[in-house]
Amino acid sequence: MTTHPNLHPALRPGALQHLQLANRYVVAPMSRASATDDGIPTEAMARYYAGFATGGFGLIIAEGAYTDLCHAQAYGNQPGLCNDAQEAGWQGVTNAVHRAGRRIILQLIHAGAVSQAVSVPHAPSAVRPTGKMLDGYGPNRGPYGTPRALSGQDIRDIKAGFVQAAVRAQSVGFDGVEVHCANGYLLDQFLTPETNLRDAPYGGSVENRIRLTAEIIADIRAATGGGFLTGVRLSQAKATQPDYFWHGGLADAALIFAAVAEAGAGFIHLASEVKGYAYHSSTPDGDNLCHFARVTTGLPVIANGGLQDPDLARDVLNKGEADFVAIGKAAMNNPDLPDRIARGRPVETFTYDLFSHGVSIEGQAKWQAERSGIMAVGA
Repeated sequence: MTTHPNLHPALRPGALQHLQLANRYVVAPMSRASATDDGIPTEAMARYYAGFATGGFGLIIAEGAYTDLCHAQAYGNQPGLCNDAQEAGWQGVTNAVHRAGRRIILQLIHAGAVSQAVSVPHAPSAVRPTGKMLDGYGPNRGPYGTPRALSGQDIRDIKAGFVQAAVRAQSVGFDGVEVHCANGYLLDQFLTPETNLRDAPYGGSVENRIRLTAEIIADIRAATGGGFLTGVRLSQAKATQPDYFWHGGLADAALIFAAVAEAGAGFIHLASEVKGYAYHSSTPDGDNLCHFARVTTGLPVIANGGLQDPDLARDVLNKGEADFVAIGKAAMNNPDLPDRIARGRPVETFTYDLFSHGVSIEGQAKWQAERSGIMAVGA
């Protein structure tokens, strides 16, 4: 690809450790609830992810796959990676993306207390999550229940689940995995003092609360080897707490970033989608966490939050605040966003009308077909 000086910086090649990428546009993981009832990825999912590849994205991070069949699943029709049938389904996805010449990694997730799919959620401590269950992700509605506190054996089983899922991901051709410690899910519940009332080794200090995530990263690295990328997603905000910030600001961030880097993380992905990049990529004091992670760990950093705006993405990259920009909801109705930027075409504004037939890929297809019909009549 050309490196003409006028080229948008997000269109220039980049690398996540050994993984060479055609550009710096990344598809952020987005829950689409489009797998079969038993968590098997479908042909529609393969076409969906291949669409981002043909649309020019350098890297795709596939939606969070649950890591065990006990308590990890977050919602109905979520894909998993716990058995041979689910593995075979994901093979179709990786094949489709690789045929289009792009890279794909898989996010690995355990829901913990915010599961809407298991009868008795398990969590660091028996603390009822704030907020209400998400609409559109299964039949359950209303406030979350109080989870059961994890035992030491439960924690060991959770670690093993993440590792076996990563090994399966490697076997079906994913280029890496992203460990999900963000947005209020299990590993973030361990990191958050309000939801982690445990004592050492996994509770108390920041170092203890990030320990489980660091151990999972290290165990995945040991099981998959240096040629397989293992990154981590972190966030301050939770899905149901958009105004949550790390209490210790940069002091907490320094300990968190150091722990995941020392464990062997290949990148840090800082999620800021709830209220946008400017709001949650910084501490309340205005310190930019993406830049801080980059300079203190030396790791590549993926920024997130409204970065479909080409001017904002340019600014973030040119200032050295991040190395890559992840696009979430705006990628749904702009799967060709990098090609649009390259050609100077406008990016379509995301609308929640896209979910008028549900959050699934099939629901989006119905909405797009309706919109096409309306536009045709209007023409």
